[in-house]
Amino acid sequence: MLTSPNPLKSRKELDAELGGAARAWLDEALAEAAHEAVGAAATPGTPRPEGNPYAPPPWELRYAAAGRHCGFEHADSVRSLLLVEARASLPSVTRLYEQGTAAERRAVLLTLHRLDLGDTALPLVEDALRANDTRLVSAAVGPYAADHLDPHAWRHAVLKCLFTEVPVAAVARLGDRARGDAELARMLGDFAAERTAAGRTVPEDLRTVLALTAPADEGGHQTPPTAAPAAPAPTEES
Repeated sequence: MLTSPNPLKSRKELDAELGGAARAWLDEALAEAAHEAVGAAATPGTPRPEGNPYAPPPWELRYAAAGRHCGFEHADSVRSLLLVEARASLPSVTRLYEQGTAAERRAVLLTLHRLDLGDTALPLVEDALRANDTRLVSAAVGPYAADHLDPHAWRHAVLKCLFTEVPVAAVARLGDRARGDAELARMLGDFAAERTAAGRTVPEDLRTVLALTAPADEGGHQTPPTAAPAAPAPTEES
């Protein structure tokens, strides 16, 4: 059974791995994020009174600095905690995504399902799926995409993973959404045929997804669909 990897660590896990200075920085950053969340809830839509009202709140500056202070291997998790603690709004996540580095964009995508945004953040997922950065593609097909992408867009997201060689294990709820999807099976068959005609190998992940598209019978068992064509055998001239 395919399970989607969860690259995000909890606060408890981070505390066990971070040094004293990094933990102190994270404590301050999360306190600033929590303060912003309380202020936004109390006075929604009110401009920030101190200094430049258009300046980003302090926690957003912390978001960008997470890798430098807590280690780049922990940056995704730290940024995700900040987004959740601040109860980040759509304008905030959009700003962080559009103005951020690839790593900062990835953390936004990984956290969308933990925020109360409904389907309003779909443009960020769609933007990531148009990119060829596999870090963004992998993050874009997580739980938020599984919950909110329509069938057409979701099928193309799966094909994007196959095309960019992102492991389909990254696709959240793949088995649930692919089951009995005849249109996805057709698209996979076309993709496999194109690869075979071009003399290229058919990814093993394609066969994995194709098997998942089979409808379940009355006993709950899936009937395997027509297998994807195999790659042509090399000739003596090749």
